Amino acid sequence: MSEPLPGSRPTPPRSGINLGEGFRAAVETIHSNKVRSGLTVLGVAVGVGVVVILAAFITGFRTTIRESFQASGPTNFVINRFDFTAARRSNDGNDRPPWWNHPVIVPAEANRVDRLASVQEALYNVQFTVTVDFDGQRVTNIQTAGHAAGWPNYTEGDFVAGRNFTPAEVRQSRALVVLSSALAEELFGYRDPIGRMVGIVRGSRSLREEFTVLGVFEPAPNIFTTVIKHWAVIPHTAAIKRLKSSDRQAQILIVPMDSIPLLQVKDEVIGVMRSIRGLGPRTENDFALIESAQILSLVNRFTATIFLVMLALTSAALMVGGVGVIGIMLISVTERTREIGVRKAVGATRREILWQFLVEATLLTVAGAAVGIAVGGGASALVSSLTPVPASVPLWAVVTALAMATVTGISFGLLPALRASRLDPVAALRHE
Repeated sequence: MSEPLPGSRPTPPRSGINLGEGFRAAVETIHSNKVRSGLTVLGVAVGVGVVVILAAFITGFRTTIRESFQASGPTNFVINRFDFTAARRSNDGNDRPPWWNHPVIVPAEANRVDRLASVQEALYNVQFTVTVDFDGQRVTNIQTAGHAAGWPNYTEGDFVAGRNFTPAEVRQSRALVVLSSALAEELFGYRDPIGRMVGIVRGSRSLREEFTVLGVFEPAPNIFTTVIKHWAVIPHTAAIKRLKSSDRQAQILIVPMDSIPLLQVKDEVIGVMRSIRGLGPRTENDFALIESAQILSLVNRFTATIFLVMLALTSAALMVGGVGVIGIMLISVTERTREIGVRKAVGATRREILWQFLVEATLLTVAGAAVGIAVGGGASALVSSLTPVPASVPLWAVVTALAMATVTGISFGLLPALRASRLDPVAALRHE
């Protein structure tokens, strides 16, 4: 082996130079085929954009729900007939769930719990749907709650007109109603609603009663108030007595005292409920305490399921984009067969040819990912500005999108790149 001449510089390895040249060649090829490259980028951008928008919306949705629970009281909890966050259908062939025979929650239990020193409010609550009418104007599917007088302690917002009903008015089953500001505007427009009579119709039997509008409540903006704008609150006694509302799904909303540990409050509430119902030491509770954290966990599981389904659909879209990459890269290999032969003739290795075409495929998919991330970020900002959902693109979504695009580019660009690297240089130079 000959020694280098004195004073001469050692020749650098060709592979490093040619790898760089392969990268530049890939960029030049993409630039010279703008339409074809643009369509490939668009196909990848659609899939990535959907992932980013969905991730931003789900992140904002979770944040809004968490903030809503924290603002209304992170230590608040509910006494329910059963734990709906863990409810499962019976597997013994019986159509009725295991909790079917649990006794319904009654106002007397709420009154007894409310007398605990550790409890600030124990609010009996029933939910149902009604139609409200006034002066020929009818609004249907109004979410209505039969509540105790302390319900504003459990609900964010303020009275913009009138007042709330009092405990005495609840005991008297007075026909009084508090309307949401959106419902009041729908029924009365610019007229003062306080003191006016509205008709409330519940159920298929069309049971109608006249109620006096006592107040108008403006809820704090959140995702729930955006979806459900029309709602009403009446005394729970009037709901059951006048509108014959069912109490089968009644619940008690608990607002603990801030100065007392939550675990102590829960133990005292459970003790009182078991005492009222005469449950023995070995008898399981025939009621459930549900905390905000359990509801948040249920929401997280639900949104995670939605995200996984959408991720699967988006992966299918990326696969379609990957098939497009294969097609375009195979066409590119065919068109540039002679160029590949020239490069091999002047010393380019199979690895260098493989690198060039892999870089080209990966650049196309990564460019598509970048476009998708940009579009998704813009759409997320639009959602955040137009709705109460603070949609923002999380870092993990950006990393996931780029990783998926890179894997797609490498996976689907490998076949054309291998085909290009295996071309015989003599046959390639003869190609027309």
